Amino acid sequence: MNASTPPPPIARTSAGVVRGRSESGGLAVFRGVPFAGAPVGEARFGAPRPVVAWDGVRDALDFGPMPPQTPLGPPFPVPPPTSYDWLTVNVWTPAPDPAARRPVLVWVYGGGYAAGFSAGYDAGRLARQRGTVVVTFNYRVGMEGFPRFPDAPANRGLLDQVAALRWVRENIAAFGGDPDRVTVFGESAGAGSVAALLAMPSARGLFHGAIAQSVPGTYFSPSLAADITSALVAPLGLPPTAAALASQDPHELARSAAALLPAMREHRDRWGVVAHTVTPFSPVVDGEVLPQAPWQALREGAARDVPLIVGHNRDEFRLFHVLSGGGPDRTTPEQTRTALELFGPGPAPESAYRAAFPDASDDDLCVLVQSDWTFRMPTLHLAEAQVTGGGRAHVYELTWPAPADGGALGACHGLDVPLTFGTYDGIAELFGLRPTPEAEAVSEQFRSAWTAFAEEGTPGWQPYDLRSRQVRILDTRGRTAGDPEGVARGLWEGHVFGVLGLAGGAEAAGG
Repeated sequence: MNASTPPPPIARTSAGVVRGRSESGGLAVFRGVPFAGAPVGEARFGAPRPVVAWDGVRDALDFGPMPPQTPLGPPFPVPPPTSYDWLTVNVWTPAPDPAARRPVLVWVYGGGYAAGFSAGYDAGRLARQRGTVVVTFNYRVGMEGFPRFPDAPANRGLLDQVAALRWVRENIAAFGGDPDRVTVFGESAGAGSVAALLAMPSARGLFHGAIAQSVPGTYFSPSLAADITSALVAPLGLPPTAAALASQDPHELARSAAALLPAMREHRDRWGVVAHTVTPFSPVVDGEVLPQAPWQALREGAARDVPLIVGHNRDEFRLFHVLSGGGPDRTTPEQTRTALELFGPGPAPESAYRAAFPDASDDDLCVLVQSDWTFRMPTLHLAEAQVTGGGRAHVYELTWPAPADGGALGACHGLDVPLTFGTYDGIAELFGLRPTPEAEAVSEQFRSAWTAFAEEGTPGWQPYDLRSRQVRILDTRGRTAGDPEGVARGLWEGHVFGVLGLAGGAEAAGG
């Protein structure tokens, strides 16, 4: 080593010493640090187990292998698997100094509870924003993490998240973080996970702030989850139990689950509207790991001591609509009618939406009602539940459109992720993102608000209340507006987001 080159950063965890790498911008980065044992063998479908300690110094230079992925189709390719040590964390820190006590942001990735891995996120720019410690981690998704088996704990993916947060609680001081200033943040299924964590007794005290970006409205009853699991496993000729599947290769099992996706709509008589979604996986309200749906838990005050940022993108479903071949010249009145009847609230959703939005095209209405059911209204209802339960919520809406195809995607689902991290590769390319002044202006608003919230407990705009309903609009300028989605929100007053059950069952309307 050159005399002028500083030694690589070192941190001591509860399981052993790790050696990271000094990277640009004055950051020390540690990748692939195990927070739980490999979930294989007897631990295959169990709760996460403690890490086996090691002697000496362990290199933490590369991301850990990704968990098995259920492919959701383009543009979400699945790299080839490597090994089974999936449960690892990554840390970006200005200095691994135990005396630093810096605020901590912990990222939970999305991917429909079917896919996703921490290696897809570079947190360097976010960590440099205010000298924040940023943690990302892997958790089990798809067949390993969310199916309901009678002989295995429910919500193994959520249990992995709790284990990662417990690792942060026990170890982040060694990396310069403050274990008493931890904010968990996530998008899409990651936001649904954050909402679940707010309702989970086992997660209490492990984080002190929460950010939920585009909360999906799907949480399953045990009976619905078990029925979907049976359908996933049926082509294998095996019973839907953890014991029967323990010998199946996890990566092959994940790929086999993808075969159900094209046939999901055939199960509408059993699964109801869930049959028309893009993934067969969601957290299970099992009464133990997740005792209640998040809206109910927050209304009852479960997270009143945890300040919350929650928000959505204006045109959430436009991305899925375009990828499936929809568009202004391709969406038929019949398709729109079907979408309105399937996803809209109340006894006459089509007439209600058409009356509320008389100038909207069929294409716009098709996107709007699916955006509302899937992300926008669950997100706003979560804010309402938090405020009703005595907690504090700050609400935002991203309205800046993705540049791709002349703005055809609008402010679509997932656009907020590269803007949050300030990155312009990977998924950002789908949205046509480049480091233009406009994109940088919007990204700066995300990064400054998120890091300020982690450090000070406020993002820089007033809390949401049920009278003025002030929402921060994130575009190139940034502004605050009262109830910007009030027309759509009014259609959903009285609707209960809760536990989805088997079609026709009492659970279908449960909360």
